[in-house]
Amino acid sequence: MKSPSLNVTRSLKATVFLLCLAPLGVLVWKGFQEQLGANPVDVITRSTGRWTLTFLLITLSVTPLRKLTNLPWLVRFRRMLGLFAFFYGTLHLMTFVWLDKFFNVQEMLHDIAKRRFITAGMTAWSMLLPLALTSTAGWIRRLGGKRWQQLHRLIYVSAVAGVVHFIWLVKADLRRPLTYGFVLACLLAYRAASWLFSRTRSRSAVQAAGT
Repeated sequence: MKSPSLNVTRSLKATVFLLCLAPLGVLVWKGFQEQLGANPVDVITRSTGRWTLTFLLITLSVTPLRKLTNLPWLVRFRRMLGLFAFFYGTLHLMTFVWLDKFFNVQEMLHDIAKRRFITAGMTAWSMLLPLALTSTAGWIRRLGGKRWQQLHRLIYVSAVAGVVHFIWLVKADLRRPLTYGFVLACLLAYRAASWLFSRTRSRSAVQAAGT
């Protein structure tokens, strides 16, 4: 299918960018309107955490959607979506570090050692950090396409750690974290099936060339 024009692509990117900022805008608006409830830090923490996972899954959905719909230009939005996942993940982390613990390192270390869901969350963010730092075209050239792709597979590790973080955090109603887990499992299954299909086709091509 024909790719949209440069002007259309720019308009779409601007629209997607604004939509990605909308969750933060809602939080800021609620804050100014004093509508964050009795525990605003908890509301901000949970909201930024959910949006981090949401953007991770949306980012991972770009490639399957691109292939299934035959819309190769969708890949142009993947970097932006991935950076927004890191952005909301950083807001989620800073809510814990700043608003919750007030940069008290000893208290943070105590919580990390005591609560395993925090360890899982830290792992998820740590996996996103090198991806955000190497997201530019310059880093693709420095690392080489193959090594860059291998590094950026850490997004799957981050997504798994994020889902585990959510599951361990929730003590009663697991429906929402399990929904995230189900979507992630489907995306991982698609990637595994694509890899097996590609490997099988390559073997068939080699065998055909040898006959």
